[in-house]
Amino acid sequence: MKNWPNAVTIKEVGPRDGLQNEKTVVSTEDKIAWINQLSRTGLKHIEITSFVNPKWIPPLADSLEVAQGIERVEGVTYSALVPNLRGLEGALKADLDEVAVFMSATEAHNKKNINKSIDETFPVLKETVDQALQAGKIVRGYLSTVFGCPYEGKTDVKQAVYVAQKLFDMGIHELSVGDTIGVANPAQVYEVLEELLKFVPAEKIAMHFHNTRGTALANVLASLDMGITTFDGALGGLGGCPYAPGASGNLATDDLLYMLHGMGISTGVDQGLMIESAKFIENRIGRPLPSHTLQTVRATCE
Repeated sequence: MKNWPNAVTIKEVGPRDGLQNEKTVVSTEDKIAWINQLSRTGLKHIEITSFVNPKWIPPLADSLEVAQGIERVEGVTYSALVPNLRGLEGALKADLDEVAVFMSATEAHNKKNINKSIDETFPVLKETVDQALQAGKIVRGYLSTVFGCPYEGKTDVKQAVYVAQKLFDMGIHELSVGDTIGVANPAQVYEVLEELLKFVPAEKIAMHFHNTRGTALANVLASLDMGITTFDGALGGLGGCPYAPGASGNLATDDLLYMLHGMGISTGVDQGLMIESAKFIENRIGRPLPSHTLQTVRATCE
């Protein structure tokens, strides 16, 4: 308990990472309404969309309309994923606060996800980061398959650290460390963070867990022990990875809030408002979302 922080930052990625892999395409109007709800929950960071070619991620084809249509709330950082300079153009046109670049720690997943080798990806991202920084934007980096890959198995820690260092050298302000297929366990979390923390401070690392095997919250606890205070979550447990077969939803933000608040760790987020927002998007998706919190709410209502 001595290692647990007093406060944690939650970054909501549901509108992007959650909706990108849903079979039901949510209307532009409902996406905007949902993000507007999230903006009033106390969240300080919302990843709202992805400026990726619609051919690859059809559910987010309306990225510019969404980004331009939301109501901006003071104190909330609005972010979008961008793969390259073309994607950056859309984010700059929408005048978002932050952009996020992404790549994988493993060659096979990177080629499947980006259609480039790891070494081929570096110059593309460097050019994008440079242009974003010149435009006065904050740049976040996503590193996928840090703990395991659907094509290569367990990821070599040294390989993940190598790619992470390259991303920081480009000028990103924060790295989101991804358990893309939900295979990580607390021992792996300790192992990876021990290496990452040798060259970058804990405040520059965020953890991005998936709950495929039910270990996401255990991995959060391990991360807290290592001094990490920033976590990604998707409300209701939305999402997955289109290029990672079998990857189930992200760590549910509402479950994460329940655990943290019960531990006496502040987030600044209103859990009641988040549950109402979860019900809204669950209704629009048209299927029960997997978070334990929502299951409890449904059982209580019944």
